[in-house]
Amino acid sequence: MNVDAVEQMGANVVAGGVAFEVWAPLPARVELVLLSGPRAGTWPMRRRSDHVWVVLAEGVGPGDRYFFRIDGRDRPDPCSRSQPEGVHGPSAVVDPAAFRWTGRLVRPAFAALVIYELHVGAFTGPGTFDAAAAMLPAIADLGFSAVELMPVAEFPGGRGWGYDGVDLFAPQSTYGGPEGLARFVDAAHRAGLVVLLDVVMNHLGPEGNYLAEFGPYFSARERTPWGPAIDFDGPSAGPVREHFLASALHWIDEWRVDGLRLDAVHAIVDRGPIHLLRELAGRVAARVVSGRAPYVVAESDDNDVRLVRPPGEGGYGLTAVWADDFHHAVHALLTGERAGYYQDFGTVGHLAAALSHGFVYEGQWSAHRGRGHGTVARGERVDRFVIATQNHDQIGNRARGERLSAMLPSDAERLALAITMIAPGVPLVFMGQEYGERRPFPYFTSHPDPAIARSVTEGRKLEFARFSWTGAPLDPQDPATFELAKLDRAAAGATGRGLLSLTRDLLLLRRRLPALVDPDRSHVAAEADEDGRMLRLLRGRTGERLLALFSFSSDPRTWEGFLPDGEWTPVLDVADARYGGPGASPDRLRGGPCETRLPPYGARLYVERR
Repeated sequence: MNVDAVEQMGANVVAGGVAFEVWAPLPARVELVLLSGPRAGTWPMRRRSDHVWVVLAEGVGPGDRYFFRIDGRDRPDPCSRSQPEGVHGPSAVVDPAAFRWTGRLVRPAFAALVIYELHVGAFTGPGTFDAAAAMLPAIADLGFSAVELMPVAEFPGGRGWGYDGVDLFAPQSTYGGPEGLARFVDAAHRAGLVVLLDVVMNHLGPEGNYLAEFGPYFSARERTPWGPAIDFDGPSAGPVREHFLASALHWIDEWRVDGLRLDAVHAIVDRGPIHLLRELAGRVAARVVSGRAPYVVAESDDNDVRLVRPPGEGGYGLTAVWADDFHHAVHALLTGERAGYYQDFGTVGHLAAALSHGFVYEGQWSAHRGRGHGTVARGERVDRFVIATQNHDQIGNRARGERLSAMLPSDAERLALAITMIAPGVPLVFMGQEYGERRPFPYFTSHPDPAIARSVTEGRKLEFARFSWTGAPLDPQDPATFELAKLDRAAAGATGRGLLSLTRDLLLLRRRLPALVDPDRSHVAAEADEDGRMLRLLRGRTGERLLALFSFSSDPRTWEGFLPDGEWTPVLDVADARYGGPGASPDRLRGGPCETRLPPYGARLYVERR
């Protein structure tokens, strides 16, 4: 076996042994240190002209543990597929081809997805891939079509959100490692669920991050909120870019996830001729399975339409972007909060703009930012925007991690769920929202390094100074903070059962009514009644249109307006007693001038009959 023929970095099982490769232009000497198996010992590595060090270790196989010794320091493999002893421990050889897959899924159009976001550690008591996999049939039975995992790349300790991962190819060991992730994805596909995975390409965590000892991965010119930016456009950018591109693609190639959610892409600094995101999208597009390529969804704070525009129109060609403006508009209306970024929202008109255009801020002045913000996205397809009224960021980045269920009366909570499912966009629901989980989802970590642990705790206090939230932030390092975040399904009670019924019915309507998955933005019309705190939404083509009426008032209100010709038949009312409401008897409406009474925080859906 010619080790130079192996194209992938890391430890790759080949005939007769394992080929080890690592890009390391900085050290003068690199050795392979095998810690287990019959060939344990130190192996010299050969340096090629491209600064890649290689060795073929015969007789070595899956499960054997190793370090790379760089100038006398033992370090984990930057492309390790497994870190069974954590971020500072040895790497372990993994053969992805050894897993026996049994599930097969045909990826649906992105517009048809309803996403269920979950954190593996907090989703179940055991907090493992296998425990989460056992819950997947129930998620599919409710009607969800996709699950999205918060990051699972190896991070320090056993508790964490995953955004401080450092071993970008290794599934978290405390969750079950590579085999556990494979079993989870396989179980999801057997249940008919798409799997999306949150990946981080804009920074690495502060603990266990040894990349800078191997090569010039970080920029001396640019910084991010997490430290020096990754050097995607400098003199050594080629291998650096390849490392991060390969780290994202391997989740698709080796562990068969169906799509990626890219964390905070606004923090990716790349001024090269082809942006990293465009290059990633192009490579993902080539990985077609059963007629459809994997999805790539970006989180961005910039309201930048280039993310979803095709390359031929100057864009990056991503599938969709998280639409935070929708969340902020609904949240500000329902809670009355105006601190921080919520100061830019608070009117029904803001929400109508989010529904009509995707973004609220398309270049106009943002008081929160003190400048113009956003780009014009009008006309972009509905399925270019992922919408949510709760997600890990908007809950967990509060000082005490309160969910909407802790801030709103139950009728307003039902309204928030309904508008998420009915509004134009691809809906995302955060774990527990489907039954009104009352426990918080605070930010939690378990950094073994005491200095980093103190820094994280103090940093959270400073971060919330611009918000007027009451109460000190929960200490991320306290194990009790993590325990608070675990779901408590048994405590849901009657309110939870009602909300669960509403979730099931809303998901059923999304499957039955074409207008709810119609991606054509020209088939969306939103109209705000600012004085009445009400909103009218029309979706779909003539003959199969939907009418949705929403009230953001705590008092009963009468909606008055003009409807297109035809009869409008009610199909869902969140005030129905089955959902925990006071009872509903909505009127049929006819085209022309009409009116109807909505209860506090009312949400009602009609279908067009001709």
